[in-house]
Amino acid sequence: MSIRNRRSTAAVITAGVAALLALSGATATAMAAPPSGRDARSSAAMVAASTSVHTLSVPRGLTISDGTRHVWVNGKSVDFGTVVRDLAWNPRGTKAAFIDGHGNLEVSDPDGSHRRTVAANPGGQTWSHPTWQVTAADRANGIPAKNNIIFSAKVHGSTVLERVKATADHGTPARISLNSDADGGSLPKTDNTWPNVGGTYGTSVYENTRTGEVYIRDDYLRQQGGALTRGSEPALAPDAEEVVFVRSIGGHDHLFVDDLSTGSNAVKDLTPHATTDYTEPTWSPDGKTIAFRAPTGTYTVTRTAHGFGKPVKVTRHTGLPAYRG
Repeated sequence: MSIRNRRSTAAVITAGVAALLALSGATATAMAAPPSGRDARSSAAMVAASTSVHTLSVPRGLTISDGTRHVWVNGKSVDFGTVVRDLAWNPRGTKAAFIDGHGNLEVSDPDGSHRRTVAANPGGQTWSHPTWQVTAADRANGIPAKNNIIFSAKVHGSTVLERVKATADHGTPARISLNSDADGGSLPKTDNTWPNVGGTYGTSVYENTRTGEVYIRDDYLRQQGGALTRGSEPALAPDAEEVVFVRSIGGHDHLFVDDLSTGSNAVKDLTPHATTDYTEPTWSPDGKTIAFRAPTGTYTVTRTAHGFGKPVKVTRHTGLPAYRG
């Protein structure tokens, strides 16, 4: 199936995940009355800075992992008890998957408790960017349910995509096959990274660092895929009909969206006036908001009647953003 035909098919065989999120501001931190003199001025400045932070409109459910043991959740720091890298939530928001300080793939409760090693890094490998492939069975078409975690693994200098059961305890990951469309030619087997899953059939997108392109893998029936467009760090919308990704324009990283439901390439720059780098985008569960990283904090763009609005800063905290469903 060609990319053009698959774009049209995607609109028919996929359905959105509806999980409306209400925006809420964080509560300002209560502080004791400051002393007099220089200390008073210093404390006043701290109060002003704290108030400034908390007047930002933080989307409910937004989390940020920054490579430490503390995960930023709804404006609060949650200690997971271990280093957390590349945190991703399952569709219900009940479990977090991440890479720990030893390079293992871990799953835990939202507060970091009840940790389980889904797969132990055998050593000499670098794992990154886990994403949940959780879908219900489609008995009408004979498609079984899926409950996997897909991630990127750098093995002996080659970066590949691997998969393991999300319910596994010290499971053994298996490499994912990448089959091309009949007219799509051979797909690169290595240098694939940054996987992201969306939709009701477990469709995924990923980037190839050698070709500089974003690819799609259809996990519906044929388990085929092909190149979509030039870019990196892709994220698939909950309904699998749009892909947001990063592309460098004029010396800065911009965010672009590709609409897969159209019959031809429909790529739009969401940040045409960017004067800094916007990276690591992620979708809200309702598909209405995209959160992303900038050097000065975390930003969002929200869908409007005419596309997406302008970038809005929601917190000064920086790291990999993710939405808890």
